[in-house]
Amino acid sequence: MALVCRLNQALSPVALPWPARVALGVGIGALLLVVLNQWQAPEINPSLERASVLAGALAVGLMLVAALWTRAVPEAAARANLSGEEGLQLAEGLPDAVAEELGWGSQMLLTATPAATLVVLWDGRQLLRRGLIGPESFNPGELCQRARAKGGAISLVDLRLYPGRGEFDGLLPGLPAAVVQPLGDRGWVVIGGWSARCFSRSDLQWLEGWSRRLTARLVHVSPGA
Repeated sequence: MALVCRLNQALSPVALPWPARVALGVGIGALLLVVLNQWQAPEINPSLERASVLAGALAVGLMLVAALWTRAVPEAAARANLSGEEGLQLAEGLPDAVAEELGWGSQMLLTATPAATLVVLWDGRQLLRRGLIGPESFNPGELCQRARAKGGAISLVDLRLYPGRGEFDGLLPGLPAAVVQPLGDRGWVVIGGWSARCFSRSDLQWLEGWSRRLTARLVHVSPGA
């Protein structure tokens, strides 16, 4: 039954890649030929039965490979229709090196990853907000505090599944996904994505690396606290 369900999914209009379609077509064709050969054989003998079982198993194996392709190549989540105005808000009075680092890093995140919006907070102050900007201010809540206590990023792959998702309404209403990256124990980088499950492992590694670099610069210019 499970195989039938997966085959129905594979044959549905949401297209599989062409190698999976070829495997599925060859498997179905081979299985039909096995049945036809068995039906037209003048007599059934042990050799024919063994050959039919082996050929049938190989055909079903090809069909199973095609059906399981949905796991190897999952369908990408639809991009959400987010509301907000493109903008850049940079805190006043920042040293040139910090402002340059914030500008470069945020631009890379918004262009090289599926990030739609981001905010950088340090010592209770908003240093940067960029991308799609909503009407409200972002205030860190329980999930941000959890990331700080953990000492590492928290990736919220589908905000619909999290009871505390309202924390991110101030960043941008209706965000499908978010990542909270702590800056030591003094701040956060929070990014929101265009779709659920949009951030890859490499995106998170890049964010972590840039956050370490940014933290070093911020600690250097504001060593207190």
